[in-house]
Amino acid sequence: MNYDVIVVGGGHAGIEASLSAARMGNKTLLVSMLAENVGATSCNPAIGGLAKGHLVREIDALGGEMGLITDEAGIQFRILNQTKGPAVRGSRAQIDMDKYRIIARNVILNTPNLDLAQDTVLSLIVEDETIQGVKTALLNEYRAKKVIITSGTFLNGIIHVGEIQQVGGRFGEQTSVGLSASLKEDCGLNMARLKTGTCARVDSSTIEFDKMEEQAGDALPNPFSFRTDREEFQKTKNQLPCFIAYTNESTHNIIESNFYRAPLFTGQIAGKSPRYCPSIEDKIDKFPDKERHHLFIEPQTSDNTECYINGMSTSLPPDVQRDMIHSVVGMENAKIVRYGYAIEYDFVDPRELKHSLETKKIKGLYLAGQINGTTGYEEAAAQGMMAGINASLALDEKEPLILRRDEAYIGVLIDDLVTKGTNEPYRMFTSRAEYRLLLREESADTRLAHYGHALGLVPDALYEEVKTKDSQIKYGAKRLEEIKFTPNKEFNALLESMDEAVLKDVSTAQQLVARKSFTVEKMLQIVPEFEKFDDYIKEEILVEGKYARYIDKQSQEIERMKKYLKIKIPEGFSFTGVSGLSTEVQEKLAEFNPPTLQAAMNISGITPAAIEILHIYIKMAGRK
Repeated sequence: MNYDVIVVGGGHAGIEASLSAARMGNKTLLVSMLAENVGATSCNPAIGGLAKGHLVREIDALGGEMGLITDEAGIQFRILNQTKGPAVRGSRAQIDMDKYRIIARNVILNTPNLDLAQDTVLSLIVEDETIQGVKTALLNEYRAKKVIITSGTFLNGIIHVGEIQQVGGRFGEQTSVGLSASLKEDCGLNMARLKTGTCARVDSSTIEFDKMEEQAGDALPNPFSFRTDREEFQKTKNQLPCFIAYTNESTHNIIESNFYRAPLFTGQIAGKSPRYCPSIEDKIDKFPDKERHHLFIEPQTSDNTECYINGMSTSLPPDVQRDMIHSVVGMENAKIVRYGYAIEYDFVDPRELKHSLETKKIKGLYLAGQINGTTGYEEAAAQGMMAGINASLALDEKEPLILRRDEAYIGVLIDDLVTKGTNEPYRMFTSRAEYRLLLREESADTRLAHYGHALGLVPDALYEEVKTKDSQIKYGAKRLEEIKFTPNKEFNALLESMDEAVLKDVSTAQQLVARKSFTVEKMLQIVPEFEKFDDYIKEEILVEGKYARYIDKQSQEIERMKKYLKIKIPEGFSFTGVSGLSTEVQEKLAEFNPPTLQAAMNISGITPAAIEILHIYIKMAGRK
């Protein structure tokens, strides 16, 4: 009954926390209400997405498990934002949610130093403001020097379906009341309420897919994990299509006429909803002029017996859910297997945490995942990984691993949470990262694998591969910088052969590579020696070359920003209508009314780009 580390909760944060702690040599216990639901994907059957894909890659680079499980359980893989620059592209995979859960549980059960117990933690054992262990519903008492809470939506969870309210942490599962009370009373942590939700699941055999737009996966799917053999993966991975449907005027009328029955509007739900994953009723209310909304019809398993209606999250009553789904073309005869619902739950103000994710008030107690106010599997897993690592380092009396904002999206995520806090479910976006040109998905291993290796989470052989990759890319980027051109007939002919305009100011290979239409094939004409590298390395050299001057420019902008963050914002300055600022940013600035640009920067969700725009408007106001 004695352990080094106890992890409470078997979601994505709990998986990464327990695995990292056990793999770092600590006797670890994972306590989950239901053993078979370890790794359950409670909401959408997908991993990754814009910025979220970056987090999965970083978890993998540190030696985590999410990317590997996704590659095995994935049923469709796509790169989002393919037409945009590499820094803002995002990998996303549809997964077989049943298979994902089974793989995750089996990894847990087969990991040395790691035990799994099906039980419910009712309270924490705290003595002299130091964690000592946990007490459970089965009257078990487990002792440990470090405890990591990854409770997801289970703290005082209340499920809403129309006027119906049920106590539960997930539909059909019990809630956690005692633990929430213990965090407040025994630990003195500041807590509040948030809300999230999910959509209905439909019997796939009752959907007319031929009336919808098919959305296939990428022809050459890219795996999430750097440890997955890319060529073998692309040869053998079987993919299923998704489909796109749309709401219409009839759908909107059905929803709008039932606003009075929506828990979101009746006051039944008090918790703050996620801004970036709103319910369908929230969309109709906020965007009444929009004629239609996208719906993504996504298979939940490789058998495709149920489909998830992405874009139609709701807590409306069952009869309304049936009517609005039947109003969508292709789903006129659809049969609902599981109704959508909203869930309201307790979370801890993340400003109660250190950057290590240890609580400031209770030594040895760590929090990770939705308990810290985030939303999403990927954000949870990233926090779980860092909590497991830092709890293990603390046991060895070593300094915690704190990733900087210029090192990882994980660093941005944790820094935002513990310094700014959040009053709504926090979701990661590329716009939150000032240094996103440095933080591409494909550079995650070269950025972070040295940490994973030092921690014993990345094996020697894999780390050698990463070092080889890094040296090849750096060599290629340096060669591009070194090659100089002298404008002459031969050089002009070279440019013309590449379908490029003849520009006198192009004097280096790096300048040429930076041009949008420049490709790997064109690069090889200039530097034939790159033929010796595999296709993946060639592509990365090209990307590094394209970004070189932008990274230099970004570094200069960051230094300039440091100088003007102390600028005062004039009294009575109106943030509403500032061109270039999103509605969200305008609302937050108006609400907090910061006195300086530094104060504005510390507001959750305010990006460096927004600060730059605000600075320009302050200067304009000063001139007037």
